[in-house]
Amino acid sequence: MPIISPHASNPLADGRQSERALIIRRGVQRLFAQLGTVSIPEVTLATGRRADLVGLTRKGEIWIIEIKSSIEDFQVDRKWPDYRLHCDRLFFASHPDVPQEIFPEECGFILSDGYGAEILRDAPEHKLPAATRKALMLRLARTGASRITAAEMAGVTIPALEGEAEG
Repeated sequence: MPIISPHASNPLADGRQSERALIIRRGVQRLFAQLGTVSIPEVTLATGRRADLVGLTRKGEIWIIEIKSSIEDFQVDRKWPDYRLHCDRLFFASHPDVPQEIFPEECGFILSDGYGAEILRDAPEHKLPAATRKALMLRLARTGASRITAAEMAGVTIPALEGEAEG
C-alpha cells in the first residue's frame, strides 16, 4: 500500500455524503465556530454507528448533529434514535428546501445554507452518564489527534488557533 497517494481527496468525504450534506455540515460548523463550539465530523461511536457531526460546547456538552439533505434521506433513516445514547443533545440539520416539520419535536433543528446556520429549535437536554461521557471524550480526543497526525504526516501544516488553549 503506498504511503503517498497522487489523488487529492477529502478523508472526511468518503462518498457516503452528498455534496448537499457537505454544504449543510459546513454551515453548521461555521455556526459552531461563532458559538465557541468545536466539532468533529464523521465520528464512529462505540456502537459502530457514525455520527455526521459531533460538537463539544464550552460547557463540555456533547451534541450530535444528524444531517439530512432531503425528505427521502430522513424517511429512510431509522438509526437516529440510537444517537441519544451518545450525546447530551441531539439535533437534525438540513437546508431550506427540506420542511422543518418532518423532523421530530424531541430533537433540535438547525437550518443551514452552507454559509452559516441557525438553531431554530433547541434540543432537549439528556445528560450522559459519567462513564459514557468519559469514554466519548476519549474517543473524540483520539479521533481529533489521529486526524491531525495524519494530516501532518501528509505534509499539511496545522496552525495553532488563537485562543485554542482557552476553556
